[in-house]
Amino acid sequence: MKKRQVVLKTGTSSSSVIRNVRYGECQKNHAANIGGYAVDGCREFLASAMEGTTGALTCAACGCHRNFHRREVETEVVCEYTPPNS
Repeated sequence: MKKRQVVLKTGTSSSSVIRNVRYGECQKNHAANIGGYAVDGCREFLASAMEGTTGALTCAACGCHRNFHRREVETEVVCEYTPPNS
C-alpha cells in the first residue's frame, strides 16, 4: 500500500490540509480487445521500485501502470487560522 502525504498552504489564511493518497484495486480490463470484461484481481498497488523512479509507477503485483488502480484520497484540514485585519 502506497501512501503519500501532502501539506498545502494557501494565500493569506494559514490553513494546513493533509491529503493521504492510496491506490486500491486494479481496474484494468484485460479483455477489452475481445469485447469482454476481465480484471486480474490485484487488490492494491505495490510499487515495483523506489519513489522518484519510473518503476515507482508500475505495480509489482500485476504489472499495470498506477493509473489503472483506483485512487482514494483522504483530505483532512489540520488547522485554520486567519490573521485579524490590521
